[in-house]
Amino acid sequence: MDSYLRDLGINPDSPEKSLYINRPNCFYIEETIRQGKGKLSAQGALVVETGKLTGRAAKDKYVVKSSTTEKTIWWENNVLEMSPETFKRLKAHVANYINNQRDLYITERGVGAHNKHNLVVRLVTPSPHHALFSNHMFRTPERDFSDKRDFLILHAPELTLSTKDFGTRSETAIVTDFDSRTIVIVGTKYAGEIKKSIFSIMNYILPEAGLLPMHAGANAGDEGSSVFFGLSGTGKTTLSTDEGRHLIGDDEHGLSDEGIFNFEGGCYAKTHKLSEKTEPGIYRASNRFGALLENVVMDPKNRTLDFYDASITENGRSSYPLSYIDDVQPSHNGKVPQNIFFLTADAFGILPPVAKLTPAQAMFYFVLGYTARVAGTEAGVVEPSPTYSPCFGAPFMMRHPSEYARLLEQYLNKYKIQVWLINTGWTGGPYGVGKRYDIPVTREIIRSVQAGKLENAPTEKDPIFGLQIPVKLGSLETKTLLPWMGWPNPKDYEAQAKELAHAFHTQMKKFGDFYKQNRAGAPTWE
Repeated sequence: MDSYLRDLGINPDSPEKSLYINRPNCFYIEETIRQGKGKLSAQGALVVETGKLTGRAAKDKYVVKSSTTEKTIWWENNVLEMSPETFKRLKAHVANYINNQRDLYITERGVGAHNKHNLVVRLVTPSPHHALFSNHMFRTPERDFSDKRDFLILHAPELTLSTKDFGTRSETAIVTDFDSRTIVIVGTKYAGEIKKSIFSIMNYILPEAGLLPMHAGANAGDEGSSVFFGLSGTGKTTLSTDEGRHLIGDDEHGLSDEGIFNFEGGCYAKTHKLSEKTEPGIYRASNRFGALLENVVMDPKNRTLDFYDASITENGRSSYPLSYIDDVQPSHNGKVPQNIFFLTADAFGILPPVAKLTPAQAMFYFVLGYTARVAGTEAGVVEPSPTYSPCFGAPFMMRHPSEYARLLEQYLNKYKIQVWLINTGWTGGPYGVGKRYDIPVTREIIRSVQAGKLENAPTEKDPIFGLQIPVKLGSLETKTLLPWMGWPNPKDYEAQAKELAHAFHTQMKKFGDFYKQNRAGAPTWE
């Protein structure tokens, strides 16, 4: 370790510096409080704020362009280029800044619950609560750190970059260099950048070995495993963390012929409107000593938390180890899934709460990656608007979506995996007119699928989208299952449905040959 630090320009023998390597969680909590950068809630969680950036800096993501990455990175995916020369200067600048900090916290953690397809990640940071985050979100390493295989994160959350000196878009930058296996994160205290940078690395390297990386939650039951693809706000964490099911993980997984394996060792759950009634497992995990809460409002006097107060952000987060969930799969592995769920929060009230997809439809909706933004959640959004994130995780997909789609198709065909489209959004009309599906309704649907109750259930074909929709499911009425029946005016539904179908085609045309090859899965009306 000493020689490694010296190569970075960090003198481990300096009497003016304290290095803390692989310390227990309680130490990082104490350090955060000692530095005045966090407080304990009444229930014992560590509460911190991340300043002006309360989410990912999506427009500040860079990859060093070299012979390795020039033709393999999906550059059109808002990935900015950085030259090797600029990165060399940036890395030296950040290393020098880190070397001048009084206290440094270093963690070595594993990524990937797989005996072969795993990484070790070394985080060097002056921030103790980010070291705690690393301990939560990553795993006990499967092996020792290797200079030739593993990755270093140089983390300088409070350093402000000079855009003039480094040619960056802003004072924040998240830069990955695959040749030196180094990630630099500078100018943001939002902890999610740490985990998503490593997720992006796994998304890049696993396809070369024929494995599918997935932005998805996963759980297991007596019948087998389930996978939940979904964008933020669609219910991925909520639905994968279900009472009576064994949680494999809530966000990042790989799929191989051996089955599902979690990349992480913890969860990073959204906390806005978190309640014990609707999400008991996440609520309990977030209200105990050891949990790390970002941007959650806390009463300064009695230290109670208010998960409904979004005055800081709606993107409040809770980080905790998987062991904080009662029903967790100890190995963090599962069998090849029997069911895959595509979660979408359709704010237009058009898509059904559940539909059984054909393989062609699965390919279409996987690359489409549809959900909707809702008025009031983002500046300038005054009415619902469709948004698309290919593979249900485009910001973290380093390769072209068609590469991941081909891998998914291979696994679907080889193991006869059934894919389901689940709308966790609105019914009976668009946002402002209809209402959002209650979590218990969606849970009943998911549980019915997992129990095999929909395998031979009667269905009706959607005339526009071509989806096969069950007409009977437990306590749910037919008008709940068939979306057009819940609208006050059927003509309004038809007009909005055709508009959404046209938007789907417009989006998918961007993918050229892939779109042409998968037209069979598209809406039947254009």
